[in-house]
Amino acid sequence: MEPQLKDSVTDGIATVVIANPAKRNAMSAAMWRALPGVLVRLAADPAVRALVLTGEGDTFCAGADISTLREPGDEQQSLAVRAEEALAAFPKPTLAAVRGFCVGGGSQLAAACDLRFAEEGARFGITPSKLGIVYPSSSTRRLTALVGPSTAKYLLFSGELMDTERALRTGFVDEVHPAGELDKRVAEFTRLLVSRSLLTQAAAKEFADGRTDRDAHWAEQARGSGDTAEGVAAFLERRAPRFTYRG
Repeated sequence: MEPQLKDSVTDGIATVVIANPAKRNAMSAAMWRALPGVLVRLAADPAVRALVLTGEGDTFCAGADISTLREPGDEQQSLAVRAEEALAAFPKPTLAAVRGFCVGGGSQLAAACDLRFAEEGARFGITPSKLGIVYPSSSTRRLTALVGPSTAKYLLFSGELMDTERALRTGFVDEVHPAGELDKRVAEFTRLLVSRSLLTQAAAKEFADGRTDRDAHWAEQARGSGDTAEGVAAFLERRAPRFTYRG
């Protein structure tokens, strides 16, 4: 099978699958190039309320396809940064569902998601020190904001892999689940996300990511959306809310 990104939308949840099983789902240059366009298309789909990024089979992503790094004129690192930034900028909640290896560019993509749920036995690492590569400054800052300076330096200095226990303790992942239970939990949690107010989620995502110039915008969106009135009415009437904001 040719390396590819596969995407689908079901019940408001977009799923993007990294599929290159012959190389543990390593991202080829073509896959890095394709990801931003896939994300733009899914972001524009009003049916999409959240996005799950995962790998095909029993591994998430083993990083970049190193063989392409030897090609003349290679721009793999800049391609990876553009894909990472596109994922971080996705306007709706994003979740990485991680099994097996999540290494190098795989960890770069996982860190760009809003949340990361992992299966026990997953392994995480960022390995440029093994290749003499300078990790991008934007990716380093994102990693540091996620896990703190000490853990970021540990990962980048050593290239060592960490297990799910350490990943959970350091904040790289948000939840860890036994083998066979990850898909059920991801489905359950994303259904919960779809039931909540996208207005709240979109504003919270921007604020949490450091935007400081959008307070007036979101106040205006809240006034015009009807979500607040619907949420209060549903609470008082003891029923599930029917939020209508779609961005």
